Amino acid sequence: MAPSHNPTSQDSTGLVPTSEDPKTKEMYEFGPFRIDPEKETVLRSGELVPITPKTFQILLVLIRKNKELVTKDDLMKSVWPDTFVEEANLSRNIFMLRKALGETAQDHRYIVTVPGQGYRLAEDVRKVPQQELTVVAASHSLVKVEVKETKPWGWIAAAAVVVLALAAGVTVYIARSATVLSATDTVVLADFANSTGDPVFDETLRRGLAIQLEQSPFLSLISDQRMQHTLRLMGRAPNTRLSPDIARGICERTGSAAVLEGSIAPIGTQYVLQLQAKNCRTGEVLDQEQIQAAKKEYVLHALDQMASRFRKRVGESLTTIQQRNIPLAEATTPSLEALEAYSTGWKLHTTTGTVAALPFMQHAVEIDPNFAIAHATLGREYANLAEFDRALQSTTRAWQLREHASDHERFFIDANYQILATGNLEQARQTCEAWARAYPRDPVPLTMLAGFPSKGAGRYQQAVAAARTATELDPDFTMAFYNLAVNNSYLNRFDEAENALRRATGRGLEIDEFLMLQWDIAFLKSDAAGMANTAAQARERSGAETWIAGKEASALAYAGHLRQARVLSQRAIDQGIQAAEPERAALWLAGDALREAQFGNALEARKNTDAALKLSSNSEVEYGAALAFAIVGEARAQALADDLEKRFPENTVVRFSYLPVIRARIALNQRDTSRAVEILQASVPYELGASHELIGALYPVYVRGEALLAARQGPQAAVEFRKILDHGGIVAIDPIGALAHLQLARAFAISGDKIKSKAAYQDFFTLWKDADDDIPLLARAKSEYANLN
Repeated sequence: MAPSHNPTSQDSTGLVPTSEDPKTKEMYEFGPFRIDPEKETVLRSGELVPITPKTFQILLVLIRKNKELVTKDDLMKSVWPDTFVEEANLSRNIFMLRKALGETAQDHRYIVTVPGQGYRLAEDVRKVPQQELTVVAASHSLVKVEVKETKPWGWIAAAAVVVLALAAGVTVYIARSATVLSATDTVVLADFANSTGDPVFDETLRRGLAIQLEQSPFLSLISDQRMQHTLRLMGRAPNTRLSPDIARGICERTGSAAVLEGSIAPIGTQYVLQLQAKNCRTGEVLDQEQIQAAKKEYVLHALDQMASRFRKRVGESLTTIQQRNIPLAEATTPSLEALEAYSTGWKLHTTTGTVAALPFMQHAVEIDPNFAIAHATLGREYANLAEFDRALQSTTRAWQLREHASDHERFFIDANYQILATGNLEQARQTCEAWARAYPRDPVPLTMLAGFPSKGAGRYQQAVAAARTATELDPDFTMAFYNLAVNNSYLNRFDEAENALRRATGRGLEIDEFLMLQWDIAFLKSDAAGMANTAAQARERSGAETWIAGKEASALAYAGHLRQARVLSQRAIDQGIQAAEPERAALWLAGDALREAQFGNALEARKNTDAALKLSSNSEVEYGAALAFAIVGEARAQALADDLEKRFPENTVVRFSYLPVIRARIALNQRDTSRAVEILQASVPYELGASHELIGALYPVYVRGEALLAARQGPQAAVEFRKILDHGGIVAIDPIGALAHLQLARAFAISGDKIKSKAAYQDFFTLWKDADDDIPLLARAKSEYANLN
């Protein structure tokens, strides 16, 4: 039978009439309004009135009191049970309710304010009993009637429904109760077929439905990244349109249970949205939803309803649906145009990259400045480009707007804010763990947990466990593999790290970070051929070229080839500036300044530090600059430390690594060794953390060793420098990895152990066998060694 889109086959809300509960329901009417508590819908003269869930709950409380006074306290307890909210929240929702009902500031004909007490409904309310038998969902192939009724009138009603439906050219499901998906199934979401001619729906509906379904802890959508990877395996471009045939191919290759195919079509000035869930192997229709939206402005609301019904019919519990079912207008934006810009940006982010996506994310927040998840995603894009000041602004704005987001998106916003803005790693860890518990099938929280919240605190074992689970949840999640590999490398498990990289590349996954880590591991294994091969690969990729130049510069400096290192570093700095990435260039400059200071070149250190601070004042740049200043005895180190403390009061790394290191080094300049050691006690819980991108790690350990050396406590100093040598995976190419040999030689000399001291000096000289002979540090080391004989 051909499908019919006759509007008469749908109820007055523009939705296919539905209910799976055969029990008697009640509806309410007052004035021109009809209220359906089950659907949470309000109709005015048969037309749907947009209204948020909390506003609807307030209206329902007032309706059920039927013109009786409801105090503000009772309203807040009813609508926000077990949650503290300010009265301003209630007032705002009352304002929204009045606006939805069409009241003006001068005419409160429906909601009456009782000054100092609360509110009441001004109109009489009438209960409207509804028939026990209702149409459940639109279908075009089957008729199924199920009536739990002992009276003959039930069967008469059922027959009447079927006859009317057939007369209208529509076949209907009357009930459907079977669970069609399990808690381990995955689902592929195809692109919507858009026959409206309006491009605003092209990317918007698919992304909107994904956001809605991602609120479910029961459902697991195949990620966009995994679909693009599968498209490549199918010999197609990653931005290929996900037609039903293409989506079914992805569904089969990923071992998913179902593919969701959506469509939107016009009926006069109205719109019909349809969603089908099909078994991708047999083509069997597992579920079908159809909803009609009276206006373009109601399409997102219709999408909400369709997503909720789908979740219920495929087996999700009503409890989780009720708990996690924020409407799209609240979870994202009420603006179709803003959602269109965000959806386009998201697709470009996953298929092309940050640079292509950025303008669309920017446009989304220009259209709707309250679009929380767009601000959060924009913050991530800025962070990817090393524009950390802009990342801070966007992630902070997203956090301020987090009430305009679903629970799922709010977790992301909170974690993003705690990592990029406040830097509070303990809060970030707790957020990611709570997120993973709430959404156990989502690999994103585990991948974020395995990132900075764990690495910055030195929790590498926990990070490996989280990353491994994330790769099991999504075997094509690139960053999960990277975190698995890099955390194993931090633990000096280089074979396991390389195995994770091989598994990822074996699946066709490629990102610049893989090459960077592969190069680091080759360096740590003294594999010159491996380093050269990886560098050659990196130079074929524009994004990795700058990074590999910087790494090669650090490796040259590690071996004392400072003049060559300066040339390569300048190349990386110039490339960063030419690419309009001043913060990245500033990071290279700050790293160079610190290296020059450690090698005894005070003039070069000051020059690079001043240049870095002109380009950026982010926390890592200021840290590198302050430490370089402190090493060369520059008084400005204290002012920079004070600025860091003021600007980043919650930042774990600033509080427990940057500030103790800078202030301990200043104390050493003042010959107060006991004070330096005392200051560094705060760093102990975090001292093994890989908390720095370019400045290096384990500096609390290194400076503590320097303080103990200055205090003539040789054995204790040797313990600190041995820590650095024992954690090569964390230190990697930072110069302190080489300088620790020299410092260990000095510690043994102070301890009176000439044999060990000479051996440690020889280790250092072996590393620097071809070093530039004009490095002040090398001259001092040779003089010290000569004096041992």
